[in-house]
Amino acid sequence: MPILPTEPRRRATLIAAAVAVVCAGAVAFVALGPLSAAPAPTPTRSVAASATPTPTATPGPTRSAGPTDAVDAPASTTVAAVRGDSVPVSRTPGGAATTTLSNPQQSGAPLVFRVVDQRDGWAQVQLAKRPNGSTGWVPTSAVALTEDPYAIVVTRAENTLDLYKDGKVVDSYPVATGTGGTPSPTGRFALTELLAPTNSGYGPYAYGTTAFSDVLNSFGGGPGQIGLHGTDDSSSIGTAASHGCIRMHNADISALAELLPLGTPFQVR
Repeated sequence: MPILPTEPRRRATLIAAAVAVVCAGAVAFVALGPLSAAPAPTPTRSVAASATPTPTATPGPTRSAGPTDAVDAPASTTVAAVRGDSVPVSRTPGGAATTTLSNPQQSGAPLVFRVVDQRDGWAQVQLAKRPNGSTGWVPTSAVALTEDPYAIVVTRAENTLDLYKDGKVVDSYPVATGTGGTPSPTGRFALTELLAPTNSGYGPYAYGTTAFSDVLNSFGGGPGQIGLHGTDDSSSIGTAASHGCIRMHNADISALAELLPLGTPFQVR
């Protein structure tokens, strides 16, 4: 995978067929992959906010997210794009594989991870699975490692999203976050895919993330995965109004879709 761009990306283009679901019901989506002068793969994954208590999660290797009240916006994040048609995932570096993930993903989008650690030819990557914060180890020989200068931080108390580049705030946007009954989960996550909703209720773009609802585990046919998307209800922006997903004005999510590669750090605090 080429180096992720540090300048705005050109408009995303279609790379996969229809997939399903985001945050507030069953909706069809198409997976997108943003392009730049040096095309970088952008993975996709369906997002949904669900409707039952979170089940007991399958134990897996995890890395502590740390305090979520402190802003975590690194100047650079390593991103791993899977090279082949699958990648083995282990609980420990060099350990036996506990699962194998397909590339592209079920949606047709490429598989890209945020890297949280590296050791002796292995990369610890954040996984889109419960419990939130789950990680696994993949061999670095199976991925292409690049650097991403961006990070986004959502502050629930203020209903804002700050965009960071090289560790510094470069823009701030009003957003809608989860309600008191279905709050947006706090923690350190990553963007996993870029989707084009076919339902205008979700705006022109929706990012899937590694975050899952703390109170819902099925909703509209989805697994309670948290998304970052547009909306057809601009009056909800600036309030606590969603099932846990982060809503943005359509112009704002369009701007982020031009910039943010998959694997970008996504913090909710």
